[in-house]
Amino acid sequence: MTALTYLVKGSDPLLRDRVLDELVAEVLGGDDRSLALEDITIPGRVGAGDDPDGASGAESRDSAVAALLNAATSPPFMTARRVVLVRDAGALAAGDAQRIIQYLDDPLDTTALVIVAGGGTVPAALVKKLKEVGAEERAPASEKTVDVLADRAQAANVRLKPDAAKHVVAHLGDDAGRVGSLVDVLAAAYGDDALLTADDVAPYLGDAGAVPSYQLTNAIEAGDVAGALETLQRLLTVSSPQQPKPMHPLQVMGVLTGYYRRILRLDDPSVATPSDAVAALGGKVKEYPARKALDQARRLGADGLREAFDALFRADLDLKGARGVPEDAVMEVLVVRLARLAGRARAARR
Repeated sequence: MTALTYLVKGSDPLLRDRVLDELVAEVLGGDDRSLALEDITIPGRVGAGDDPDGASGAESRDSAVAALLNAATSPPFMTARRVVLVRDAGALAAGDAQRIIQYLDDPLDTTALVIVAGGGTVPAALVKKLKEVGAEERAPASEKTVDVLADRAQAANVRLKPDAAKHVVAHLGDDAGRVGSLVDVLAAAYGDDALLTADDVAPYLGDAGAVPSYQLTNAIEAGDVAGALETLQRLLTVSSPQQPKPMHPLQVMGVLTGYYRRILRLDDPSVATPSDAVAALGGKVKEYPARKALDQARRLGADGLREAFDALFRADLDLKGARGVPEDAVMEVLVVRLARLAGRARAARR
């Protein structure tokens, strides 16, 4: 019997857990789950402010690693194989990972070791060792909401009209992990082979999901004031598996300032083509965003860029307490000014 080792990856915990459940069922085969499976979670690292009387992060991790090694080196009882599941491997310290690496030098052939990402970044030495021993990697086929929706809807025999699919993707944003439960609810509510519109799915969507920060600059660039304000609110109030905390207003300021600095670097007659724009931006961006930034630089011109930076400067001072205006209000005013400026520039260009 050959020893089995797996690495389960993915940034969205819900999608990753779905892959993990399928893998565990596959590895267990006909074995009794209660006898064959050892499920161990690596504790997160203890930080300042934690209970000084409790076990330290190092002690907790040491106990968890000792438990998984004990399970991995123990023969199965009344089953063909022992499956050792290690969750949140990203919480492992280098020393903890080294102990697992030593086990992998001579693994027990009746143990299937399943390492699951999460809790941080899996130590590089452990990832390297897993590749050396030929560990099989499993991950969601896609973590894009549009792809997950198409896959799950087809599997559940729920048909979505284009407006419904677009509405779901826009509402959930980056929270692709919520797609599965939404599709299950829609299937239960409307039955098999239902053809649903945006109005049909709207009551079941729940809270809006997180969105990537580039959607804010896209809305501003398009002169879409309402869309920019909606995106701003989602950035400031909604978290996601990829971003455990909502963005702080100063973080959003950083995104906007970086965006306009990039455009400013292209406000130069010598930058005439997208290739020139890529070179002017240090060669570290792809042609599509470079071309978009170049087009925006041409639309705004020197006067528009000066107005944008004036607005950014005033907002920065207000965020730091210059006028005592609430942070959310400061950001809303800034976004409206920038979107209207881009809208006027777009109209003038036409």
